[in-house]
Amino acid sequence: MTWTIAPEPYDSPAAAALWRAYYTEVSDRWYLLHQGRRTDPGELEREIAAAPGADLAPPRGALLLARYAGEPAGTAGVRLLDAATAELTRVYLAPRWRGRGGAAPLVGAAEEAARALGAARVVLDTRGDLVEARALYARLGYREIPPYKDDPYAEHCFAKPLPSPCR
Repeated sequence: MTWTIAPEPYDSPAAAALWRAYYTEVSDRWYLLHQGRRTDPGELEREIAAAPGADLAPPRGALLLARYAGEPAGTAGVRLLDAATAELTRVYLAPRWRGRGGAAPLVGAAEEAARALGAARVVLDTRGDLVEARALYARLGYREIPPYKDDPYAEHCFAKPLPSPCR
């Protein structure tokens, strides 16, 4: 079985389903940790609708869809924050596809997409309870930095320079 990673419209059925799965998982995880409950369905719908992903579309962004053996398995998005900085977001592999070597190539493809947008550096944020994500980013060469945005859920911020491609 092999991984394929390609650009995908943020509003395609596969991308929308993975966005819903991602948001449900991270939201439920936060609420279970802090309030002992899952996300309220109404809140879930409002939050998913409030962030459809239009900023992950060209010309200032990209959404990548990872497929394993042809099945939609995960996403990663990038969006330009300024001429030299892209933000990595929506990095997600559905639980059934984890542990099959897809995370590193997915993040690598997102870094290439950021470079193609003109970025020289990638930044990202994550929560403290998402220890698997923090470990992945550290393993892939991201270093923790001071906050680059005001967001109560951005408990850890990371950055990685993107070397210029050889010419």
